[in-house]
Amino acid sequence: MKKLLLMGNPNVGKSAIFSRLTGTRVVISNYPGTTVGYKKGTMCLDGECATAFEVIDVPGIYSLDPVSKAEEVAVEMLDEGDIIINVIDATNLERNLYLTLQLMERGIPLIIALNIWDETSHKGIKIDHEKLSELLGVRAIPTVGVSGEGIKELVSSLPDTPPEMKPHTDEERWIEIGKIIRETQRVTHHHHTLLERLGDISVHPSTGIPLAVLILAFTFAMIRFIGEGLIDYVFDPLFELYTPFAYMISQYLGGEGFLHDILIGTLIGGEIDYVESMGLITTGLYVPIAMVLPYIVPFYLFLGLLEDSGYLPRLAVLVDNIMHKIGLHGLAIVPLFLGLGCNVPGALATRVLETKRQRFIAATLMAICVPCAAQSAMIIGLVGRFGVTGIAIVFLTLLLTMFILGFLLKFVIPGVSPEIFMEIPSYRIPYWSGLLKKLWMRTKAFLLEAIPMVLFGVLIVNVLYILGVIAYLGTLMAPLVKGILGLPEAAVGALIVGFLRKDVAVGMLLPLNLTMAQSIVASVVLAMYFPCIATFIIMLKELGLKDMVMSASIMVLSALLVGGILNLIL
Repeated sequence: MKKLLLMGNPNVGKSAIFSRLTGTRVVISNYPGTTVGYKKGTMCLDGECATAFEVIDVPGIYSLDPVSKAEEVAVEMLDEGDIIINVIDATNLERNLYLTLQLMERGIPLIIALNIWDETSHKGIKIDHEKLSELLGVRAIPTVGVSGEGIKELVSSLPDTPPEMKPHTDEERWIEIGKIIRETQRVTHHHHTLLERLGDISVHPSTGIPLAVLILAFTFAMIRFIGEGLIDYVFDPLFELYTPFAYMISQYLGGEGFLHDILIGTLIGGEIDYVESMGLITTGLYVPIAMVLPYIVPFYLFLGLLEDSGYLPRLAVLVDNIMHKIGLHGLAIVPLFLGLGCNVPGALATRVLETKRQRFIAATLMAICVPCAAQSAMIIGLVGRFGVTGIAIVFLTLLLTMFILGFLLKFVIPGVSPEIFMEIPSYRIPYWSGLLKKLWMRTKAFLLEAIPMVLFGVLIVNVLYILGVIAYLGTLMAPLVKGILGLPEAAVGALIVGFLRKDVAVGMLLPLNLTMAQSIVASVVLAMYFPCIATFIIMLKELGLKDMVMSASIMVLSALLVGGILNLIL
């Protein structure tokens, strides 16, 4: 099967074209030997899969001179490609053509998709795409990935011979680009659209920062509103229908015993309590499906809206100065923001940062100070019983810790933090079909990861309880847990489970009847002290063993220090 590579600068609409070419036949993989992820799918021509192509959405790059892991992988993928679709942002033709000329020099059959074609008229840009094709010696076809315009012509025009192009030096390429632009593009005056005015407002600090606060506040308010609605009106009613089945199994097992404790858990007052029972088919299913998933779905929905609309790059520019205070630049907001959904993609996203120092600081701060959506939901459930004040203390503590710790790491970790270098795309109205497809892929990936991990965590804890291991560890760690953190010995079990799944660990604190102060301390410590096992594995691959050990040491020491200070203050 031939490999068709989609290549282009970041934010040129490659994903929209990829979705048009492959439909739902998509998998997400890591490039061999790395943790750099990419999408690949199958494209059948005219319904005939005998002539199918494997379509690969290559990570976005500005040139074939890589400055990050993702760009290194993109260049390596060139050796595997049979045909290249070079996706170009038609509203930024000059910048995009540099990569085009480099790709043409590689001697691989190539065709150009002049994407975002609909926006050119809005910006007063006129491009003679036939003249452009003539000057370059390759077909350049106008496309609109989100609507499908031009995709059929693009596919039917796939080349089978490489373009004729001699290698240039950098200066010669820019001279060639200047000549092409003069002969093919004309820019006329146009009035600013509403989206363009909004784009100007959202990057100017005096207006952009208040707007960012409003957008993020609205986003998380809607996530909580939708999440609570899904719990009350969808998932809790579903588990009410499931409950008789669980009771039937409980009665069949005699209401007690080893197997009953593993599958059903402990009966609270003679009844199944989905939060406290801690059985595989009770708590093990209820936590990821009915307590966490309702918040995950709206989070990824709004994340997709912010991504596809073009807002996230603007947020990166706004926070650039602040991020430099902690040894990073504005683009680090992307892994930190992704970490709010799940720390695993957050850790993977650190590869967009150029230096090893930046990736270490970003990954460490995210693992310590950015609770995932699942854990945040459980923290709200645990501390929210005491009102908004307790919740505010938890998250403000984590935010303050991030800036203090980041400021210290900036001076301790050697290296430099380069300036931000990224293209800010125009605001666009998201395409709902692509948005919902992305939501489904992310939600499915969460379920495939979360449910097995939760079930495994619940199983391990039950076995450790039955064998008396947790009781022994509670006694062993009592001076630390009770003395420094002010928590009961029973909280040790939650600390152990936190390595497997932090949201489950927070849920295990509910039956302990902790005070408000203890709930705050426990929530902060669980958020900070160590990443869940999935995030740990990704960080180990990203950072290497030596840096992961150093990062983990920082986590444990920070958690004990902050937890101890909170215990004294509260």
